[in-house]
Amino acid sequence: MRKAVFLIMAGVIAAAAAWAARPWLIQVPATPAGRHVEAYIKAFNAGEAAMGEFFAAHADAGSLKQTPIDARLGRYRQMAGRLGKLELQKVLDAKPDLISALVRGANGFLVQMDFEFAPREPFGLLGIRVMDTGEGAAAADPKPDDAALVAAVQAHLEGLAARDEFSGAVLIAHNGKTLFEAAYGLADRDKKIPNRTSTKFNIGSINKSFTETAVRWLVAEGKLSLDDTIGKFLPDYPNKDAAAQVTVRHLLDMTSGIGDFFGERYQKSSKEKIRTLADYLPLFADEPLAFKPGERNRYSNGGFIVLGLIIAKASGMDYYDFVRERIYKPAGMTDSGSFAKDEAVSDRVLGYTKEDGLLKPNYDTLPGRGSSAGGGYSTLRDLLAYATALKEGRLGNNPGGGMGIAGGAPGLNAALEWDARNGYTIVVLANLDPPAAGDVALRIRSWLPRS
Repeated sequence: MRKAVFLIMAGVIAAAAAWAARPWLIQVPATPAGRHVEAYIKAFNAGEAAMGEFFAAHADAGSLKQTPIDARLGRYRQMAGRLGKLELQKVLDAKPDLISALVRGANGFLVQMDFEFAPREPFGLLGIRVMDTGEGAAAADPKPDDAALVAAVQAHLEGLAARDEFSGAVLIAHNGKTLFEAAYGLADRDKKIPNRTSTKFNIGSINKSFTETAVRWLVAEGKLSLDDTIGKFLPDYPNKDAAAQVTVRHLLDMTSGIGDFFGERYQKSSKEKIRTLADYLPLFADEPLAFKPGERNRYSNGGFIVLGLIIAKASGMDYYDFVRERIYKPAGMTDSGSFAKDEAVSDRVLGYTKEDGLLKPNYDTLPGRGSSAGGGYSTLRDLLAYATALKEGRLGNNPGGGMGIAGGAPGLNAALEWDARNGYTIVVLANLDPPAAGDVALRIRSWLPRS
């Protein structure tokens, strides 16, 4: 089961990918979009000042209002810190408004970069989706048995923690038996409170899996259909085109054309006042669809906010209550929840993001409360319980061969993987920037014994 981590405009999600590297360079097309891509790679390799100039000159003006240059440079710093300089390997797809390419970092990582452009001249850059293919991240080195796996993981994590490159908690289970469970680093650096295996971490977009499971419950109960439109449940939705055309299926598949709530409006908002799903709607819901629903795929936090509101209407329950009653309780998840940021919650971690080379709390970047798109909290054992409940069919949605989901934003990163073929479950939670948890999960996967 090969998984990848998407470093996207707003966060990180799990998805499958497997592309073969090529030793030769294939040039991007001589089109406006192609010239934007060439300029991006040149600026990326030249440094932050050049990247700032690139975004000012090449980004779509409307997109810059949603995601300012400073925010884009923050994501650039994360990528540059992980990948180093970039080298184009192969163009996978080229259209006037989309170029997909394989790019290799100086550290050997191979990533797929999908550049999205405005649909008309001068085809300004809208955003970039970066997918880690897993190639080069960790050469496969399967250990002979579980004991050797645990020894390798423990040594690796102790080394990372000693260099302050990992702060979080890790669990590995095999056929239902926990093999390894440990915590490293600090949950609160000022108070010197250590992370524990019971610590509640912000799991970012892993909450989207709970939202999808909730939808599947309601479909099974006949309370909604995947072909129902937004308007059936939310007749007052601000965008009438979206209300009439976008279906639940589009929202789940991220083919709705609905955008993100992270952007200029979010940056300027009083984040502490974002407490309900409805509070998120003014951040994105009145914007035009980016494309005709079903026409293409584009990551959408906004779409999962809408799903949460549909779940509430279809079930007759508050979204948070529905997830607690129909997912957390049946799965035995006793320490999970979408806690308000100012709520007193025992053993809850603080996130730390790197700015100008220093780790700083991410508190001010968080909304007042997480949502159906992400931002809830969970623990190692609760996420293991979730994977187990799915596997056993107790949540009405057995993913069959397994699952790979992840979440991330400044100061938080989480990964949950379960492979039915080999029986291993991996949970990695971190209170640092991506890819702190993702890289550890990749490394562990490379060491899993083969039966």
